[in-house]
Amino acid sequence: MDRSLHPRSRRVAPLAAVAAAALLAAGCSSSSGGKRAEEEGADVSAGKANTPRMTVAMVTHAAPGDTFWDTIRKGAQAAAAKDNIKLVYSSDPNAGNQANLVQNAIDQKVDGIAVTLAKASAMKDVVAKARHAGIPVVGFNAGVDDWKKQGLLEYFGQDETVAGEAFGKRLNDLGAKHDICVIQEQGHVALEARCAGVKKAFKGKTDILYVNGTDMPSVKSTITAKLKQDSSIDYVATLGAPFALTAVQSVSDAGSKAKVGTFDLNKDLVSAVKAGDIQFAVDQQPYLQGYLSVDALWLEKNNGNFSGGGEAPVLTGPAFVNKTNVDTIAKFAAKGTR
Repeated sequence: MDRSLHPRSRRVAPLAAVAAAALLAAGCSSSSGGKRAEEEGADVSAGKANTPRMTVAMVTHAAPGDTFWDTIRKGAQAAAAKDNIKLVYSSDPNAGNQANLVQNAIDQKVDGIAVTLAKASAMKDVVAKARHAGIPVVGFNAGVDDWKKQGLLEYFGQDETVAGEAFGKRLNDLGAKHDICVIQEQGHVALEARCAGVKKAFKGKTDILYVNGTDMPSVKSTITAKLKQDSSIDYVATLGAPFALTAVQSVSDAGSKAKVGTFDLNKDLVSAVKAGDIQFAVDQQPYLQGYLSVDALWLEKNNGNFSGGGEAPVLTGPAFVNKTNVDTIAKFAAKGTR
């Protein structure tokens, strides 16, 4: 790893501590006088930044129509507005095409890149090109096992294996005996890790069911057929809110008594949890992922900060949402930020 591009040796405080320290510095006197200290600290303190305009490219593997990514983008836009950043968002579920989008960002000489590593091997070369061009790169959402290997400054997201194990333990607590874990994109490292975690922690039987996530009618029919085939299935685990809502329909169509739990949520899924159609959801807080990724690039450029010191990810989940706390989450989900 090129240490000149990734100075891990520095000790760095978490984002919240950095912001608090900047505010404290702006308010205290120093050898140069309180007024001067306040003026020098203004550019890196909380509030709307007056630092020079930056351009940040956010490149994800989002599939068209997947509303999960709308929440990530809202978080990124909020940070960009605060930090005087021009945000250029692009996405493609095809790994080769996503790599091309990162190359486009390099060619445009952006000030920073936030990227997902759903297919990490396909992104390795282009991430290296960005680093060698002197462009700081942070990872988020997918790639918790690969961001350090590829020399990214930071990572914001959920450890999907840990989240999957937490899901499996929840199934144990609920007395489940046989679940299917529905993966909407075969080979997607984060999705595969979730189901692997479920299977590892769950004491019952777990079947992996692959579906075509870009064809929701096909998703519905595939889950329905599986439930009809095996009446012992008592839980359906899905890896995204739209698939959970579709699974509820599949359960009904199959005449099954299976219940549905899921990863991720949106406004409609929150309503389904309140209604009892979905038992629980694992929230990885996508708004926070988008916000922190963009804000981190501003902090790196303007104050040399990088969270976790280049050694540890910043975890945004898992956070369970069920009937006990869904009312608190609902008001934020209604705004499209949870």
